[in-house]
Amino acid sequence: MKALMKKKVSKIILAVVLCGVATFLLISVFKPDSAPALQYQIATVWGGNLTIEITGSGNLALSSTEDLTFEMAGTVQEVLVEEGDSVEEGQVLARLDTSEWENELTTLELNLLQAKINLENAELDLERAEEDTTSDFRTSEIAIRKLQVKLAKGRLEDAKKALEEASEANPEVTAPFGGFITKVNVSGGDEVKKGTVAMTLADPNKFEVDILVSEMDISQVEKGGMATLQADAISGISFPAKVTYIAPTATIQSGVVNYKVTVEVESLSEQESPSTSQAAATSQASQLREGLTVTVSIIVDQRINVLLVPNGAITTQGGQSYVQVLSSNGTIERRAIKTGITDDVNTEVTDGLSKGEKVIVPQGATTTTQQGGQGGGMFPGGGTFPGGGTFTPGQGG
Repeated sequence: MKALMKKKVSKIILAVVLCGVATFLLISVFKPDSAPALQYQIATVWGGNLTIEITGSGNLALSSTEDLTFEMAGTVQEVLVEEGDSVEEGQVLARLDTSEWENELTTLELNLLQAKINLENAELDLERAEEDTTSDFRTSEIAIRKLQVKLAKGRLEDAKKALEEASEANPEVTAPFGGFITKVNVSGGDEVKKGTVAMTLADPNKFEVDILVSEMDISQVEKGGMATLQADAISGISFPAKVTYIAPTATIQSGVVNYKVTVEVESLSEQESPSTSQAAATSQASQLREGLTVTVSIIVDQRINVLLVPNGAITTQGGQSYVQVLSSNGTIERRAIKTGITDDVNTEVTDGLSKGEKVIVPQGATTTTQQGGQGGGMFPGGGTFPGGGTFTPGQGG
């Protein structure tokens, strides 16, 4: 009987042990993996410059071109340049046969002389009419003579003006500035009228580019605003530029609304006290060519020598911005701050922080609004910062 009771007790103990093992295995199987430890980095508040830019790309075009015209009608005697030729300011590019012009000047000079004679005769006739006291029509006669004098004076002025214009007209087409010829429209022997475009001249040192700016950003762009330009083919050099045109109407493609903005490269040689980078850009400016692909950055806001912190260090709650400040003794303070402009990386701090203070930046943090209660801060469990560098909650101790 005792042996039987021992046997039953042994079976019960074994069953309890097996049950415990099974429970342990189930717990082990269903136990969730440990959550990855969150890590944080320390950033020092520093002073620097912050620039907000709108970027776009396009192709360079010549911004300074001029159509050169003939100042008189006539026959083209010779054209002295071809498309692509480089020319200097004042260089003769084409000329007319001057024989017709010289004949015209002679005719105009004779017209002027005749006008002077006609005026003198009209004035003599007026004097005679005023001296004649015997004529029954003396009053009407004098009025007629005065009108003839007035008409003669007008014709004299017209003759003078015609001769002056013809004398000042140049039978030659000359270059108003140094550049190169982009188009020639006439040849020797052609009959041309006054104002006929002989050729087109371009300044090789003045370029512009058109870019598209979205409807969300166009309100920030102002005519005359500063910009920089970088050519894909000329690495490491930024050329100063300015906004010269903003389209009043939109360009809509596939439902996307943009506005055309024209940016012109500024002349570096005219700037006062050029910096080292500007001097380098000047030496590279000769490599700019029409058609080059360029990236334009329009500066819409800029701060010089301001306090900066990484965007990831800032959270907002109820419209108030906060950062977690690490003190020298390792404690963490949640502090309200005031901010200025921000780009994709850093934010200007206008109040609440000092240069050299250290703030906490969670790895992979964003600037989304915090919800929930006060205090606590970013660190689970709060407390002090264990050492420097990267902090992993739950480690160290």
